[in-house]
Amino acid sequence: MRAMSLPTAGHGRLEPIDHAVPEPGPGQLRIHVRACGVCRTDLHIVDGELPVPHLPLVPGHEIVGTIEALGADVTGMAIGTRVGVPWLGWTCGTCGECLRGRENLCEQARFTGYHVDGGFAAVTVADARYCFPLPTDYSDVHAAPLLCAGLIGYRAYRMAGEGTRLGLYGFGAAAHILTQLAVQEGRRVFAFTRRGDAASQAFARELGAIWAGASDEAPPEPLDAAIIFAPAGVLVPEALRRTVRGGVVVCAGIHMSDIPAFPYRLLWEERVIRSVANLTREDARLFFALISQRPVGTRPQVYPLDQANDALDALRQGRIQGAAVLVP
Repeated sequence: MRAMSLPTAGHGRLEPIDHAVPEPGPGQLRIHVRACGVCRTDLHIVDGELPVPHLPLVPGHEIVGTIEALGADVTGMAIGTRVGVPWLGWTCGTCGECLRGRENLCEQARFTGYHVDGGFAAVTVADARYCFPLPTDYSDVHAAPLLCAGLIGYRAYRMAGEGTRLGLYGFGAAAHILTQLAVQEGRRVFAFTRRGDAASQAFARELGAIWAGASDEAPPEPLDAAIIFAPAGVLVPEALRRTVRGGVVVCAGIHMSDIPAFPYRLLWEERVIRSVANLTREDARLFFALISQRPVGTRPQVYPLDQANDALDALRQGRIQGAAVLVP
């Protein structure tokens, strides 16, 4: 079986490997991978910005595939069914966080492409309880970005509240999905990108953003909420400056550079800063039900599996408009 593997921490490059096809354990599925999105979290892992639990590691947690084998005790699943595998790969189900419906904060949680090998491979295994049927209107490569950019982006979107003026800092895979949802719901989207990134700004306006500019620019109207996808801590005080009293700034990434000191007056007047961690299975049920009623488009840039490093380079350099997707 062909896969792309990270051999050492902070290596910055994946290496092609061949190893035996994995057998599903109890409660698991063996999945023939048809597409796997490339997420900024994968980049943080490969570049050593996140501690890696074990090596070598096969990244990838936006997996679309078909079930080709069932482990013992799996019910309600059939061979040949198409499923999606997200970042959340397993939770204990018994800790206080799990029992309170916050399984995304389970201290024992295991994540796809991080604690367990993921989808940068021809075949993978996953816990059946954390695999989801996907809307049939989306092809494999179009569905893959929904499994993280969509799901965790949607969780961040819900955390941002119901204000009508929404700022999105970093216009990548998640923002290009959320812009479409927000516009359909009657919100006004303001897109913030790297200075001089005319392509991303044009893409944002194409999808319905009413304004697009550099991340250090003032939008034409104050924001009710802002979601920060770019891993730059300096954007937190910048976003606070642009929000109204009682506004919300959501930090949606798993990794961010240090937030610089800023004057208390930026936070005062009941502004809120909050982070989003991981996702829950309930997020997935809500999100997939929503996009079945309000479809969104994804713009995949497709790479063969062996070109995973090229996809990571393009993401690292800000050259992806939409989402990068690997196809074995």
